[in-house]
Amino acid sequence: MWVCHCRAVTDSAVRDAIAAGAADEIEIGRECGAGTGCGSCHDELRRLCEESRSFALNRLNERSLVGASA
Repeated sequence: MWVCHCRAVTDSAVRDAIAAGAADEIEIGRECGAGTGCGSCHDELRRLCEESRSFALNRLNERSLVGASA
């Protein structure tokens, strides 16, 4: 799915940028160019960052629960 039409960046490229350490729309822009044009994709970039943080937190919590029950 296209996230940034100005720079022709897909959600896969944005997720790769986040996985590489980008934590917000500015860092994503530095990594893959998304969000460096008109800025209309910034809300979606922030949403993808939050989604990634939520996923990571859930995985961490799951590991903690598994470790506590062992």
